[in-house]
Amino acid sequence: MSDLVNAVLAEARAQSVSEAVAVALAVLYLLLAIRQNIWCWVCAGISTALFAWLYFGAGLYMEAALNVFYFAMALYGWSRWYNGGGRGRELPVTTWPLQKHVVAILVIAALSLVSGYLLDSRTDAAFPYVDSVTTWGGVWATYLVARKVLENWWYWLVIDATMVWVFWSRELELTALLFVFYLLLIPAGLVSWARSYREARA
Repeated sequence: MSDLVNAVLAEARAQSVSEAVAVALAVLYLLLAIRQNIWCWVCAGISTALFAWLYFGAGLYMEAALNVFYFAMALYGWSRWYNGGGRGRELPVTTWPLQKHVVAILVIAALSLVSGYLLDSRTDAAFPYVDSVTTWGGVWATYLVARKVLENWWYWLVIDATMVWVFWSRELELTALLFVFYLLLIPAGLVSWARSYREARA
């Protein structure tokens, strides 16, 4: 146990101020998103911009590109939540039919097979197929958050649980613990959004 604590503390000390701010804002984004507070997108925008800059500087170009996408989604999410309800009303939580999710999962699987194969055959990427699934799944789940689709929380449950294992196996204990924290918050988000959905229908 002491080895784990020492490893986490060592990684925390190694973090730059920019990385620490990015992580803190990422946590704040999730807390605000659970409450359906539109300011979550401001936190997301700043956090993802910092992560994109950090990853690019570290030579993690795919991760940097993904965070550029997340930054664009933060702008889209703000716009949807601000204007999506119409007539000054808040954008309501909705659900999408099972067929849409089945199609989305099939598309995610196909894209993951292609990108996983390319990463596996042309790079030294760790867990190329798992990384591909969580990346494409994250793209879709982020879009669902921007549209306030209730099912986004189920996608994040699978993605974040997978990422805990990935980061832990790569000895990134602090990042793994961050995703454990995300996992603990997901049920709260699901319950809160489900309540809003039922109230809107009533």
